[in-house]
Amino acid sequence: MKAVANLLFEARMLKDIPRSGFHFLGSGDESVADHSFIATFIGYVFSQMVAEADGLKLLQMCLIHDLTEARTGDLNYVQKKYLSVDEAQAIVDLTEDVPFGKGLADLIEEFNAAETLEAQLAHDADQLALIVELKALHDAGNRGPKAWLPHVMARLRTDVGRKLAKQVLDTSSDEWWFEEKAG
Repeated sequence: MKAVANLLFEARMLKDIPRSGFHFLGSGDESVADHSFIATFIGYVFSQMVAEADGLKLLQMCLIHDLTEARTGDLNYVQKKYLSVDEAQAIVDLTEDVPFGKGLADLIEEFNAAETLEAQLAHDADQLALIVELKALHDAGNRGPKAWLPHVMARLRTDVGRKLAKQVLDTSSDEWWFEEKAG
């Protein structure tokens, strides 16, 4: 149980690790845990929209896709040009003493390989989480996201991901609460 308790503290650390790319925008900020939440929620949405996807596996991948960042930190695009992370070793260190560690490692590795439908949808959920955040920042007056969005959009892997991203970009981020509902 000690290894499981340590895993919980490690996952909790993601609340304190900032997503480092927002420094380049000059506004916006979220933790890795904040990002993982919205990515997992988008994974849930995909699990409802793509019947052939294994919803549980998709949600699990979205939830843990950045877990190794508790050990490695969140490297942004510029940092990745100069630094390399031994994610394979981080996965080993993260999972080796956990009773269900092999399953955890397998999910992270499947996500990284991006060959299965669930991994591709999880990747799109990861990118859509950033697209939603960038769109909200853009709608609040930050001009930086306009230059970033085409690059993030190009990383989408599925038709459903591209369609949802297009709708996100075509929808005002505050429209949901201005909309009048009957009743």
